Amino acid sequence: MDRAPSGLLAGLRIRKKLILLHTIFSLGLAALLLVALRPALREIVRTAEEVRAIELVRDSSITSASGDLAVRTGTAVELGLSDEVIREIGRANAEPVTFAAASGATAVALPSGPERYRVAEVVMPGARAAVGRVYGLLVLALLAVYALVAIALEVFVLPQHVYGPIRRMLLADEAVQRGERGRELIDPAMIPRDELGQIMKSRNASIELMRKKEAELAAAFEQIEAVAGDLKRKNHLLENARRNLEGADRLASLGMMSAGIAHELNTPLAVAKGLVEKLRQGTLTDRERDLLGRVIGRLEKLSESLLDFARAREPNFREVDLRTVVEEARMLVALDRGVDTAVIENAVGEDVGLKGDADRLVQVFVNLIRNAVDSSAGAGSPARVRVESEGIERDGASWLSVRVLDEGPGIDPGLIPTLFEPFVSTRLDAKGTGLGLAVADGIVREHSGTIIAGNRTDRSGAVLEVLLPCRSAAEPAGGQGEVLGDARATEDGAA
Repeated sequence: MDRAPSGLLAGLRIRKKLILLHTIFSLGLAALLLVALRPALREIVRTAEEVRAIELVRDSSITSASGDLAVRTGTAVELGLSDEVIREIGRANAEPVTFAAASGATAVALPSGPERYRVAEVVMPGARAAVGRVYGLLVLALLAVYALVAIALEVFVLPQHVYGPIRRMLLADEAVQRGERGRELIDPAMIPRDELGQIMKSRNASIELMRKKEAELAAAFEQIEAVAGDLKRKNHLLENARRNLEGADRLASLGMMSAGIAHELNTPLAVAKGLVEKLRQGTLTDRERDLLGRVIGRLEKLSESLLDFARAREPNFREVDLRTVVEEARMLVALDRGVDTAVIENAVGEDVGLKGDADRLVQVFVNLIRNAVDSSAGAGSPARVRVESEGIERDGASWLSVRVLDEGPGIDPGLIPTLFEPFVSTRLDAKGTGLGLAVADGIVREHSGTIIAGNRTDRSGAVLEVLLPCRSAAEPAGGQGEVLGDARATEDGAA
């Protein structure tokens, strides 16, 4: 990943960067000339002084010093010659040997006799000064040329080809930030044909594309607003239609309930009317008296079921032991249906608890277990019903699943659409009113749960699963119980 440049130059503007770079380059150029030219110029002066010193040392007529020239004769000690210079003279075979004198002058030595030497020292101040002036003039000339080039760049080239395009891009960007649409594009006539020009053209294209997308987005927003307004109007119409349908559904439900009640009451009332007539005439037999009691009990049971179905009292939530609730429901069903007609197994785990209304939960499992017993009862063998529980996770929430399994024929597909509605039953006789599952579903919904009806996969039979949330308090929940699978079980469940 590229990183932003950092350092001294990173915070400077381009012009200041160029001035600083010009200055650094000038100083570097002067140092380079000093290092490269000074030794060569000094070598020229030294060579001239060496030539003059050789002339003096070979001219035996000169025996004294005059100004910057000095000629001396004597021993090595008197002349201050070093051992290295003496060895060089010995190897030179009577040729002059050049060396640097202690005074800085250029010296040349020759042997003049046994252990005696002739030394000439030459210093040319004028030549040295002239070389210094040449060096200075050369450096100044090069710096002047570079300065002229830099000035030409700063005055004629950079303002037109660098600073100007950059300034135009900055002004155009400021116009974009201020929302000045007429000044946000750079005039094509002002765009150069170099790399900066390519950047400016790319920027103009990006701005034009952005404005095009903004226009398309604005048009899309207008369409969305129009659609939203239309949907709002249609939603209002649908809401009115839903209210009308709810009213019609309530009327239809009332009509169905009335028809069911009439159907349930017709037969018992007709039988009771005939038996009461015989009772008035005094011709009622003991068998008919027993039948009259059963008919009255049937009417009482129907009345109680209707009251349970219509009851709207608030549930009393408290800590409930689920196994105890199921055990109480099992005992009530066994007493009602007879211990010889059903084998009911309570397989709910120990210490399975939740918060709920214990009385109404007992009513739920009484209805479900009765339904299972009646639907799986067969001739010559008791009905077998099992109630079991487990904790499950669904949609990120913890639930308590309680299943009531029977060994009957399963759920009839024709009952699937209306399984949890009132008066849905295949046993509209003395053992059923058709309100059991409807009452159970309403109570479970009060506990924020649901009932799922389906068929067993391991064998024939139905399974009614009660799902209750594992939480400290229940909230009212809407909707009827769910029906899964190719449902085929019957439902009785008198409350």
